[in-house]
Amino acid sequence: MPYHSPLLDAPGSIAPPEGHPEAGVPWHWGDPFAEQRTASRGVVVIDRSHREFIAVSGRERLSWLHLVISQHVTELAEGSGTEALVLDSQGRVDTHMVLAHLGGTVWLDSDPGAAATSALPSGGRQTLREYLEAMKFWSEVDIRDATSELALLSVVGPEAARVLSAVGVEPGPEPYAVTALSGGGFVRRMPWPGRFSVDLAVPRADLAEWWRKLTDAGARAAGSWTFDALRVESLHPRLGVDTDERTIPHEVGWIGSAAHVAKGCYRGQETVAKVHNVGRPPRHMLLLHLDGSPEITPETGDAVRVGERVVGRVGSVIQHHELGPIALALIKRSTPPTAELLVGDEDRVVQAAIDPDSIPAEGAAPGREAAQRLRG
Repeated sequence: MPYHSPLLDAPGSIAPPEGHPEAGVPWHWGDPFAEQRTASRGVVVIDRSHREFIAVSGRERLSWLHLVISQHVTELAEGSGTEALVLDSQGRVDTHMVLAHLGGTVWLDSDPGAAATSALPSGGRQTLREYLEAMKFWSEVDIRDATSELALLSVVGPEAARVLSAVGVEPGPEPYAVTALSGGGFVRRMPWPGRFSVDLAVPRADLAEWWRKLTDAGARAAGSWTFDALRVESLHPRLGVDTDERTIPHEVGWIGSAAHVAKGCYRGQETVAKVHNVGRPPRHMLLLHLDGSPEITPETGDAVRVGERVVGRVGSVIQHHELGPIALALIKRSTPPTAELLVGDEDRVVQAAIDPDSIPAEGAAPGREAAQRLRG
C-alpha cells in the first residue's frame, strides 16, 4: 500500500498531484508562498514522514558500513551524522542517505523506494535493505527496516530554536549533530535547506502529537512544496529527480558532503577518485531562472537546449516565493554560462537563464597538477 501520512487527513492539508515524488505527505496547507516566506523569516514544520529508515547495529557497524557506502565512517562519533551514497560499479549514484549515529545504532534515512544495483553478476535492482543484507557476509552487524519505528519532521527557519526550546528540544550546535529525544527518536541539525534546519525523527506512533506540539509552540504548518523550494534555492539535489541513471556524485555537489575522495574499498570508488584527481565531470547541476510570462513550466526529464542542440536535462521545477519559477538542471560543462536556453519538451518550452552564482568553482585536479610538475 502507498504511504499515507495521518496529517493528510488534517483540516487544510493539500495532497500533492498524482505521481508527485513527495506523494504521501502534505504538499501545502493552503498558501504555499506564505509558507515559504515563513520558512525564510520565521519557522515552519514540514511532514517528511514518507522517508524510510534502516537501523544498523552490532559491534562492526562502522567498519562494515565504511566498506559499502561512499562516506568515511570508521570514526563516526556517537552523537554525530553525515550524508552518504551507494554507488554502482561505474560510480553512478544508486541511493542517497542521511546518517545519525546514536545509542550504538546508525540510523539511515532515505527517500521512499531507496534501491541499489545488485552486486551479483546477474545485476538487477534491490531495495536498499536487500542490498545491505547481501553485502553483510560474516560481519557482526544487524540490519532492520525501522520505517515503522520512526517518522521524520523537519523544522526550518531562523526562529526554529525558539519553537524547539518550547517543546524541550535542544539540537547540537554543529551540522549533523545528533541528540536523543525524550520518549524515543532523535534530533539532528542539518546544514540545509535554509539557514537553520533541524530534523526530528520521532516515534511514528507519536507523529501527530509531535506535529501538534510544534504548531502549538508557534511553528507554521508547511508542505513539501516549501521544503523543495528551499532545497532548490540552496542547490541540493533530490535523488531520482535531479539525478538520472548516469549521474556521478561530482555532477550534483555530493563530493565531500556524501562521498569521500580519499578512502578506498567501496563500490564505485575508482570513478570517484579518478574524476576528482585527473578529470572533470561531464555535466554540472545548475540553477535556472525560467521565463514566467507563459503559464507553462517544463517537467522533470525534459531537455535543455541551446538552439537545436540538447545540452542538458531538467530536474526539480518549482515556484519560489521570491525567485519565481526556477529549476535545477544537469547541463553540459561546455555550455556557456550566458547561453540563451530553451527548456522543456512538446508544448511546454520556455526560455531560461543560468544563475551565475550556481556555477561551481573548478579548482585544479590534484592528479593533473602532479603530472604537470613531473613533466617540469
